[in-house]
Amino acid sequence: MSAPEHNEVFSLAWEVINQTSLNLFLTGKAGTGKTTFLKYVREHSTKNTAIVAPTGVAAMNAGGVTIHSLFQLPLLPFLPEYTTHSEQIQFVNCYSLFRGMRLSKEKTELLNELELLIIDEVSMVRADLMDMIDESLRHFRNRKNTPFGGVQVLFIGDLYQLPPVVREADWAVMKNHYASPYFFSAKAMENCPMLFLELKKIYRQSDETFIRILNGIRNNRMSADDLEVLNRRCISEGANRTKKGITLVTHNAQADRINLQELQKLETPLHRFSAEVKGTFPESSNPCETELQLKVGAQVMFIRNDPEKRYVNGTIAVVSAISSDQIMVKLNNEKQSFSLGKEQWKNIRYQLDKASGKLEEEEIGSFTQYPLRLAWAVTIHKSQGLTFDDVTLDADKSFAAGQVYVALSRCRTLEGITLLSPIRSSHIFTDQQIREFSKGEHKTDELIGRLETEKKKYAAAMLMRAFDWKKTVQDLELLKEASKGKAPKEGGMETDPFSLLLDNARKQGEVAERFIVELEKKFAENPLNEPWLIQKVTGAKKFFTEKVQHGLMLPLEEIRTKLKGKKGFKKFIRQLTEVENSLETKIRLIERASYGNLDMAIVPSEVKKTSEVKKTPARGESKLETLALYRQGKKTEEIAQYREMAVSTIEGHLAELVADGEVKIFDFVEEALLERIKTAAGKTENKLLSFIKNELGEAATYGQIRMALNHLKRVEEA
Repeated sequence: MSAPEHNEVFSLAWEVINQTSLNLFLTGKAGTGKTTFLKYVREHSTKNTAIVAPTGVAAMNAGGVTIHSLFQLPLLPFLPEYTTHSEQIQFVNCYSLFRGMRLSKEKTELLNELELLIIDEVSMVRADLMDMIDESLRHFRNRKNTPFGGVQVLFIGDLYQLPPVVREADWAVMKNHYASPYFFSAKAMENCPMLFLELKKIYRQSDETFIRILNGIRNNRMSADDLEVLNRRCISEGANRTKKGITLVTHNAQADRINLQELQKLETPLHRFSAEVKGTFPESSNPCETELQLKVGAQVMFIRNDPEKRYVNGTIAVVSAISSDQIMVKLNNEKQSFSLGKEQWKNIRYQLDKASGKLEEEEIGSFTQYPLRLAWAVTIHKSQGLTFDDVTLDADKSFAAGQVYVALSRCRTLEGITLLSPIRSSHIFTDQQIREFSKGEHKTDELIGRLETEKKKYAAAMLMRAFDWKKTVQDLELLKEASKGKAPKEGGMETDPFSLLLDNARKQGEVAERFIVELEKKFAENPLNEPWLIQKVTGAKKFFTEKVQHGLMLPLEEIRTKLKGKKGFKKFIRQLTEVENSLETKIRLIERASYGNLDMAIVPSEVKKTSEVKKTPARGESKLETLALYRQGKKTEEIAQYREMAVSTIEGHLAELVADGEVKIFDFVEEALLERIKTAAGKTENKLLSFIKNELGEAATYGQIRMALNHLKRVEEA
């Protein structure tokens, strides 16, 4: 997917998300590319990202999950201050929120690894729900005094569109705590610095008159002349409607009634198509009817984009033929029909891949159905985000704030609108609190200067995080405690190997702490000595990567090999493996650490190809990148330099590739050295790497030994 061309705000927003830790509210009128930006971040960001939305349908459209499912929040109002009782409503507060909440260890780990939270359709998120998100992240990340627990938040939505739903009884109590029901009135936002950017360029409409009319409705500043121009689209009562457009209504019951009435008028046979639902797929997230009722001649709307680009989400068509296993449809103004296949929607949940340290999407359910719904009418709520060529609207029905704007802005052109009743000034109203909040938008020129400072602060923070050894030491302390009575002895040594490992980690931590102090001093200097920093960081990455691999990971791997298959060690081996995964994540964090290398970021305004994107690959993908460079004839050191990784990391990839038969052993280990490794391996049970390394000294690296052992094992198995 490419980004919109020459869109300065799009590019700035991407820099904020990709290269800083600042929170961002990204807004924009209908059709300005908010959804495009969300998808762009989802596909290109290297940060551990989760996408949430207030409703099941919105979450499905955004490719994420609902807010309540990610955080397992109660379906009750939240009051931020301590309140003992309320006669009007049931509620939770900051003291009772976690009383009955039990998150699994996996979910807690996931929240602790979360770096970026994207909240889509934030206009519908209530202030109290935003506070529950904040409280949850502070609580489960154990960062009570940090907004959102230190997670960067991207808020996406248009406050001039659909508002939050608040029952009168709830608001009667909530208004004593919140200035408004909107997300920006949450207590969490009071002490939470947030940038505010608006996408300006409209991609849906091009007619200047129509754009001016929409802006007038949006801002509650409609001129009498523009209102008159709009109302020329009103047809007289009883007039013959020749258009095959879609009628937008306010309630599901209205849409269902119109669709059923129109379907019954058709004299063709009725056909029913049942959806196939697998696993967990909540009914509230259903993209269309579980039982789709159709007749030849029915007006339908596609609810998904077609990979073959024959239609997009919101395209109107007519059913031209139906059989037991096939539906033929014809687009408006097209002569030819085409066969439509079923589509699958996936229900996902986020899980943490401990080996890579990345948040992954796991499919837990699916919904398979023809991507259609009857489309003589649809609710304004379900039309949000869609684009139509012809829209019919009855504004005399009960419209909430923003609904007239949402309804009209679905259409590409003014000529495509048909009004069943005139738009009156009373239909056009915008909440004063929204208008006041919208004045806080940051100007792009003032952001550019600030971004340079924030990017350097973010790079510095990432460096500090990469060389912080507290978690590594803590992991090995816990493992040592769990190892009591389980530590394997080697060669008659009485020394507990976990004590040696912990000692190694503490020594590494002392060196890392001195390095951090050195970095902090340099960051305090003005001007900043960037060449010194780049040189120091490059050296530190190589030093610490090798220390972790050789001083911690390889000994743990040997211990696990010795214990594998022995009775009574299953749980302990699982704990040991978790520490190994944590160390792999540590190495990846060190390898990502950089300074003065911020040009790695994608610049959306230049529309770089996906293949040019600098993104941290997953474990298997990283190995394949090394393989591709090997096939180009590059040596180990060249691959390491090109990929900005330690030589020992590349040797680890090559060792796995030797085992797979993808790499020739003699490209990296001479025949004489292979024989020496084979002889040394024969002297130690389980072919312990540390023993072989001691036997060979500087004649072979750990990486060469692993390559040789994998080759020998492959030959033996063959």
